[in-house]
Amino acid sequence: MLASPVLTALAGTALAADCTRESLKIVADSLVAAQIAGNPALLKPAASILTYNENRKPANFTHSILSTAIKPDHTRHSLDTTQCATYTEFISASGAKPYVNGYQLWLTNGSISRLDALTTSTGDWLFNATGTLYWASREDWGEIPEAKRDSRAVIQAAADAYLDVFSNKSVVVPWGKPCARLEGGAYTGKGGPDDRCDVGIPDGVQLVSRRYVIDETVGAVDVMLRFASLADSHEFRVEGGKLRFVHTITPMNGSPGPSGKGKGKRRAVRKI
Repeated sequence: MLASPVLTALAGTALAADCTRESLKIVADSLVAAQIAGNPALLKPAASILTYNENRKPANFTHSILSTAIKPDHTRHSLDTTQCATYTEFISASGAKPYVNGYQLWLTNGSISRLDALTTSTGDWLFNATGTLYWASREDWGEIPEAKRDSRAVIQAAADAYLDVFSNKSVVVPWGKPCARLEGGAYTGKGGPDDRCDVGIPDGVQLVSRRYVIDETVGAVDVMLRFASLADSHEFRVEGGKLRFVHTITPMNGSPGPSGKGKGKRRAVRKI
């Protein structure tokens, strides 16, 4: 099982207060092990007080999505050594119930202090785990040579420009070419040089309450936020200051659209 090397590495130890990519990966791997086993206790190192939110709502950690055993077909971590935080993309397309989940995890003084989980399945925005897996597994989110890496400020600015254009069309977004957006299971590209992200962008929608996890090594930033009334994650790959990939996760929670009236994101699906 995946859990065994993770638990061996963590047994009887505490994470050092200084965050390294290696130590953060151990913690992020333990989250995946916990999700596979359906056992939140495998998430290490635990804190005596843990803030846990699921789909932007406070929830009971011991009865969280981690209590459901889910086998992944794809996982990927971003590791933020500056803020001591991680983001994990988790796609399960082959199980009895498919999932596409995202997790932001934060550490304080060597212990996990906060975990924010977004979990989507059948009925959520454009949900198609098979399509998500197909496109996500073909993209290159690997390490960028150090000399070509963007700064944290540049990576966040690119993400913020994209998120700001939803409410202000005068914002200049650093669109890359190619650039592809994976929204639910819908993909704006075909894996070719002419792929574009600048299609199907709603108007007049505020994307607020942003929480960032940034990994300069791979040019990635995940932003958990509120998309009007909905919980949402927008993750970006930035190369040379330009947007290359965009992944979104949006639990619907029974709502027809971010405005509650079927507008906004519903308009986008017709353009994708």
